[in-house]
Amino acid sequence: MAQRDPKPDASMQPIRPREFGYDHARHLLVRAGFGGPPEQVRALSAMGPERAVDLLLNVEKTPWAADDGDRFEKGVVVPLTPEQRRERREAARRGDEDALARFRLLQQRMERDDRAQIAQMQRWWLTRMIETPRPLEEKMTLFWHGLFATSHRKVENAEAMLAQNRLFRANASGDYSKILFGVIRDPAMLAYLDNGASTRQRPNENLARELMELFSLGEGQYTEKDIREGARALTGYSFEGARFVFRQSAHDDGPKAILGRSGPLDGEGFVQAILESPACSRRLALRLYRYFVDHDAPDDHREAPPAAQHALRAMATDIRAARYNVRPALRRLFLSQFFYEPAHQSRQIKTPVELVVGAVRTLRTPVRDLGVLCDALDRMGQGLFFPPSVAGWAGGRTWINTSTLFIRQNILVYLLTGRTPAGVDAMAHAQRYDPSPILADLAREPPGSERDPERLAQYLARLALGPAGDRLAPELARFARERAAITPDVVTAMLVIATAAPEHQLT
Repeated sequence: MAQRDPKPDASMQPIRPREFGYDHARHLLVRAGFGGPPEQVRALSAMGPERAVDLLLNVEKTPWAADDGDRFEKGVVVPLTPEQRRERREAARRGDEDALARFRLLQQRMERDDRAQIAQMQRWWLTRMIETPRPLEEKMTLFWHGLFATSHRKVENAEAMLAQNRLFRANASGDYSKILFGVIRDPAMLAYLDNGASTRQRPNENLARELMELFSLGEGQYTEKDIREGARALTGYSFEGARFVFRQSAHDDGPKAILGRSGPLDGEGFVQAILESPACSRRLALRLYRYFVDHDAPDDHREAPPAAQHALRAMATDIRAARYNVRPALRRLFLSQFFYEPAHQSRQIKTPVELVVGAVRTLRTPVRDLGVLCDALDRMGQGLFFPPSVAGWAGGRTWINTSTLFIRQNILVYLLTGRTPAGVDAMAHAQRYDPSPILADLAREPPGSERDPERLAQYLARLALGPAGDRLAPELARFARERAAITPDVVTAMLVIATAAPEHQLT
């Protein structure tokens, strides 16, 4: 897609209420959530920009009896007790293969049960994203998961992954500093970046490096000496199963100098030094900007167009002023004229999660089989709790290739019809897609619009593609006119055509 820069005079000043229309509300709901049906978009539009943005941002004011994952079993993976470790060492010394086999079976059972639990957790989180009345809460939880990327593939402890997910959600549109302080005590992160066995004799530098390079400051904003000193500060930060443990005997309590801050710094002192660096708020502003506005924004703010530079500076200023609470920066962004510039609409490639969750929430398709949806997310490159590396998902154009595009189109066909490349899902007839709410909404004004091929085509094209749907509407109208009558099956087929359009991959 061709690059379209925002107007040089695009402003971070608030959009005027009289300018905030349906397309603006749709853009807000898609970017700050996962989209929604037309009546939800109209409701946001009628609220005006300030009330609409505050409704999305102030998630705690929207009540929801959510499934918080309390049903998941604790202690599925537990370390061997000192007595068990002694027994295993003694069995190895004696060459007692039967005893050693029992320990292997115990480990295999824990790993099997834990893999089953993480699969259930994937379904649980996907369900939350589909059902939540607080979409920005889950959108930001996913953002933090991509920023502080941690994979169960290495952690191998679903309980620890759930605890990390809750840390992210508790600070979804809130305090980044709490997350940064939290991850240095987070068993999943400590396991993922090998800090569990980091001692003053042998400090491990992985967590210290990624804490600065990927999680906060970015390359070029720290030195190798800062990494070494940071690793010393994090010695003794360990875990047992899904529980944080500070091992005082392994901690290096000597003097350190990190990013200009000196003293007998521990992990908290290290994080504080990071937060005091001006580069931290600038980098966080960039990550949020890429997530909500333009994935392709350059690392160096000075290389961005003037309007984008202004937006990034404003966001970084708000983040610093709020002591790393990101809500004021997001509020200013979502209210700005800049955010609603045409150059920022329908130009981001949907993540697999946005594609699937957005289809269910916007088109109101059946959820069908959560296992099929989670498998599709994995094959499209965004398995929940399984980012590919500590750098998270590369995103942008990397989401699209010949293989993933095929899966993207097929999963939308599956949601709308129940059909898969292998045949029709067994529950497809029991879970038929019902387009009657769409037809009823279209029939509001003027009556009979749902039977008019041109009006129906325009409505469906805009529903699936937003303003970009105007190009596809004539083709959909021809399809409708060639049918004997506009039936639910015809409407479903029109949506299959619309969601197969290249524009449907953009948000």
